Amino acid sequence: MPVDNILNIQNLSKTYKSGGKTLSVLDDINFAIEAGSTCAIVGPSGSGKTTLLGLCAGLDRSSSGIVELNHIRLDHLNEDERAHVRNQYVGFIFQNFQLLPTLTALENVMVPLELRGEKHIRPRAEALLEKVGLADRGHHYPSQLSGGEQQRVSLARAFSNSPKILFADEPTGNLDAETSEKVVKLLFDLNKEAGTTLVLVTHDLDLASKTQRILRIKGGSLISDERTNSQNLNHVGA
Repeated sequence: MPVDNILNIQNLSKTYKSGGKTLSVLDDINFAIEAGSTCAIVGPSGSGKTTLLGLCAGLDRSSSGIVELNHIRLDHLNEDERAHVRNQYVGFIFQNFQLLPTLTALENVMVPLELRGEKHIRPRAEALLEKVGLADRGHHYPSQLSGGEQQRVSLARAFSNSPKILFADEPTGNLDAETSEKVVKLLFDLNKEAGTTLVLVTHDLDLASKTQRILRIKGGSLISDERTNSQNLNHVGA
């Protein structure tokens, strides 16, 4: 059977104009990620890994090169079209949670489903909150929740639209060690259950080692691509 790559990156570069000079953040990046697999992008601060994640997810546009997500060329799309692709196929988890402060936990989980115009979404959102251990906290606002609870709400939200690929940017960056461990277990358990492709950016090599593959970025270049011994497999026959 041919390999189904959900993400295909070819000759990807990103530059910025600053003070009359051109600053290169990413230079000629190439890789592909198989559907249902787990992958970490690691590198020192300022190496370009978060920029790379944003380009892969269609949050930003590259200066040159190809980003193909679920067989759709993102670099040919305008912002509205990229937003539609994200809403249909992508889930996000951020270091600072990115919950809407004026909405309850339950309402935050329902947002992606509402944006898709789906019906009868409350039971699905409630079931996801139950899966992350927050069934009794749905009526609380983000300010009434701990950091770990907020990240669990964001996990539930990320999986609410049944994404084909989930991008996680330093998902444990603002959490203590014990809370991080719980959130990481939930992330991988939910991801495995849903069969979602997981791409996470992290400086935590222990977290990275839980994925099947580690991409190392340094100075805007991809310097290594390693397979790990992780058993976090989602797809049949892996």
